[in-house]
Amino acid sequence: MIVNTALEFRNLMKGGHFPPDRAPFPRGIFMVEPADFFVSSETSPDNRYLETGQDADPDLALFQYQQLVELIRETGIEVKSFPGDPATPDGVFPNNVFATVPGRLIIGRMLYPGRQAEARRKDIRAYFSSKGYETIDLSNEDCVAELTGPLILDRSRSIGFCGMSDRVDEAGARAMHSAFGLKLTFQFDLKPEEYHTNVIMSILAGRACVIHAEAFVDEAAPGAIAETYPDRTLFIDQREKNAFAGNCIALTHSDLFMSQAGVNALRQESRAVLESWGFVLHSTELDEIEKAGGSLRCMLAEIF
Repeated sequence: MIVNTALEFRNLMKGGHFPPDRAPFPRGIFMVEPADFFVSSETSPDNRYLETGQDADPDLALFQYQQLVELIRETGIEVKSFPGDPATPDGVFPNNVFATVPGRLIIGRMLYPGRQAEARRKDIRAYFSSKGYETIDLSNEDCVAELTGPLILDRSRSIGFCGMSDRVDEAGARAMHSAFGLKLTFQFDLKPEEYHTNVIMSILAGRACVIHAEAFVDEAAPGAIAETYPDRTLFIDQREKNAFAGNCIALTHSDLFMSQAGVNALRQESRAVLESWGFVLHSTELDEIEKAGGSLRCMLAEIF
């Protein structure tokens, strides 16, 4: 079921029909290494986080990538790293293009041609096929569906939160709802300056929420979402959001990953709240990669 008003969402959640009965975090992740990394301006028309005109240091980008891989592995989480392609510099953000549910690889339909090329990678497809995953390929469908960029998932409840922008259309929202096997999707409009929901919102291990309320067109929407996580919703401010604090991910019940820029921007009370909920913050510098308009969450494609 897909709903598009806060009232509909609230009423459905009051019924208790969506218990947390599935794995809330992945068993591993996969990433794509930066190769001759540079900042592509192709996605700049709607990605206001992209630093156009900024030169990137490919060696530093690679070093920061490697530091992130090591940081994640140190917590015991499996990381599969795929080689990058200089022709697709934004390939370092694979979560928009590839996603999984148990037994199923989902391939998104990207808005921009350069990113559409990423979806044609044979090695990622072959890797999951060899593991017995069925492929649901949206890349040739008549839609825009940039997967866990616009679609934030509460995996434990099979609920999706889909922020509408140029990066997803109505057909794409329906296609993702079906491909991820969701019980419920709450669809809402993002303000024009936002391109992906995963910059302004994250569901942490199915038990908490980080959200920037001012990014929603409907002022009632963030409140309705917060009611799903009573006493476990952190509202971040504009400065925190702009530094990618909302682009975070919990990879276990307690291990929360965020770029160093995001951590540095956290207000003292924001950090205290996260820690009071039992989260341990892990961070590393990603400022060179962040020049391309995404951050840590965008770099991690989850393996379920």
